[in-house]
Amino acid sequence: MTGIDGYTYTSAACNSAHDYLLPAVLKIVQEVNPGCKGRMFELGCGNGSVANELHQHGYEIVGVDPSREGIALANQSYPNLKIFQGSAYDGLAEKYGEFPVVLSLEVVEHVFFPRRYAQCLFDLCEEGGFGIVSTPYHGYWKNVALAVTGKMDTHFTALWDYGHIKFWSVKTLAVLLKEAGFKHIEFKRVGRIPMFAKAMIAVAEK
Repeated sequence: MTGIDGYTYTSAACNSAHDYLLPAVLKIVQEVNPGCKGRMFELGCGNGSVANELHQHGYEIVGVDPSREGIALANQSYPNLKIFQGSAYDGLAEKYGEFPVVLSLEVVEHVFFPRRYAQCLFDLCEEGGFGIVSTPYHGYWKNVALAVTGKMDTHFTALWDYGHIKFWSVKTLAVLLKEAGFKHIEFKRVGRIPMFAKAMIAVAEK
């Protein structure tokens, strides 16, 4: 396997990262679209676990992921959800339309062509809609702490097949989203105290 379509999953359950990501995401969605229980697109839905959680909160989810195994697990475990195989390099907006909220959790660090990914995210958002993107947080003090504690190798996942290939800061992710056309980009840091956050979540308006 040479493409990300070979990314594997052991189950259709949420993982430990979702413990701090999902509460923050649900709060953000309510802030950007108050009272809405409407449509949402998940770009990189993996095994369908996040889509299922959002569905349980009343949202109508359409999701795609390139992983054949992830989509098979999602369709088997959550047959009522609209989850399909596909990637940010496909013409997703032409196929699925535009959405008030487009969610993409822990995906951008895996993509070879981040500008194509960001453009896909932008195209999927309706005018005035929001893109919500999470990725592992990197900043000065966290990087120093990783170096001092000898955890750089673990953090940068060099031995993980299909693992992280891009490492984003607030500055670089903001540049990526602005280049795609997003505006009013704000960041929230989650998991631990802000300077050592596990992840950051970008909220960007079209």
